[in-house]
Amino acid sequence: MTVDHRTSALLLFSTFVAVTLGITTWVSRHRHGSAEEFYAGGRLFSPMENGFAIAGDYMSAASFLGISGLIALVGYDGMLYSVGFLVAWLLVLFLVAELVRNCGRFTLADVVAARMRERPVRIAAGTSSVTVSVLYLVAQMVGAGSLVALLLGGTGEAVRAWTVIGVGVLMVIYVSLGGMRATTWIQIVKAVLLLGGTIALTVLVLLRFHGDIDRLLRTAAERSGHGEAFLAPGLAYGGDWTARFDFISLGLALVLGTAGLPHILSRFYTVPTARAARRSVVWAIGLIGGFYLMTIVLGFGAAALIGPDAVRASDASGNTAVPLLALDLGGGAGSTGGTILFAIVAAVAFATILAVVAGITLASSASVAHDLYASLRRRSGEPRSEVAVARVAAVGIGLLAIVLGLLVRDLNVAFLVGLAFAVAASANLPVLLYSLFWRGFTTRGAVWAVYGGLVPAVVLVLLSPVVSGSPASLFPGVDFQLFPLQNPGLVSIPLGFLAGWLGTVTSTEVPDEVRHAEAEVRSLTGAGAV
Repeated sequence: MTVDHRTSALLLFSTFVAVTLGITTWVSRHRHGSAEEFYAGGRLFSPMENGFAIAGDYMSAASFLGISGLIALVGYDGMLYSVGFLVAWLLVLFLVAELVRNCGRFTLADVVAARMRERPVRIAAGTSSVTVSVLYLVAQMVGAGSLVALLLGGTGEAVRAWTVIGVGVLMVIYVSLGGMRATTWIQIVKAVLLLGGTIALTVLVLLRFHGDIDRLLRTAAERSGHGEAFLAPGLAYGGDWTARFDFISLGLALVLGTAGLPHILSRFYTVPTARAARRSVVWAIGLIGGFYLMTIVLGFGAAALIGPDAVRASDASGNTAVPLLALDLGGGAGSTGGTILFAIVAAVAFATILAVVAGITLASSASVAHDLYASLRRRSGEPRSEVAVARVAAVGIGLLAIVLGLLVRDLNVAFLVGLAFAVAASANLPVLLYSLFWRGFTTRGAVWAVYGGLVPAVVLVLLSPVVSGSPASLFPGVDFQLFPLQNPGLVSIPLGFLAGWLGTVTSTEVPDEVRHAEAEVRSLTGAGAV
């Protein structure tokens, strides 16, 4: 990477930061200070705007760089990630979006508390939401440090450390000053940039092969060194049964976890009606689907034009596949076109990280203030006080993410993202679905469902090869591995559902039929929705 590449990337990234800070400043001057304004942006966004924001919230740098790189290295098996991330949205569309918008107000706990005793449910759901958000946030922070070191040529620890600190400071500013309205517009701008950059690269790849997809795939297979096996399943996950079960576990976590991610659920409250929430998801599915289809083209394009060996030589995990592809498509290293395309890729990747961490920070601070603080202090009717707590929580969560990001900045963070999805699918999804669809669900069942998924997910990862027992683990010098899979979803997700059922059937509490009927009518019709 030349000095011109790094300078251009920094200029474009600085421009994006300046624009987003301008948006945040403008919004902060026009805010009203209410909880609805801070958490939900006044519920004034249109379905199209919210659809773009959802897409911006969901399409992370891991998708833009990671999935394309994985496809470039392992072919078909890498493509399965694109499919899994997209299929997850069908569950969100058909089972979650409209019902959550009707039943809730700001957070996941609102949906569950509509028919349960509020205090224990809010504490459990708030704890789970903050855990998921922090795990996801730390992964993004560490990814930011790695990305800067990777794309800008800084290999020193100081570069990565200051990048983590800088991203943390920016996300605190976005959230504490601008709230949901500023965060939403940042995500919209980021989605447009990401889709624009991806479309440009995809078109250039297809032009290089004259629109012949078959030729693209065959060239990629030839350069991979694996031949036809590159285009068939099994190259990465076709080993022993442990590897196969691990892939199933990860797939379950990715497909089911999306519907339980706090920062995704909070986006449904930014539109005025449930119909608008459903239309938002339709917009998001179209945008996200198009994006993941293009990542497939970029991945195989990198394999065909750059070659897996060159990609692996630059970065063993394949994260540099798209930057290397941009250089090649623009005319190669040292060319003006290559410099421009590389700078665009780097700036888009940075913009992606900033937008995602802003959304996650806002969702986690809302859980702290609206669920944990409100339950522990038992205060009501003080939206300004709650918003003040949310702003303080954003600072605290930002500091926590910075500290954790600095502590684990040298580690592989893929497991953190998988763990976040696994915890969301294990703890948040069971209690959400039971609350919406099970008439006899009780408060004990809700609390058990959350902790019954949350605790096993965390414990199983601590006992997995991710933490100890192998050279690639977090602590390679010790071995307390008892669980063979790297992702706990295959075990912890069923345990979450089982714990919710067991807690309900063993509870002496009589389900409140009236509150259930009210919640059911509200979820299906929107009558009484906020």
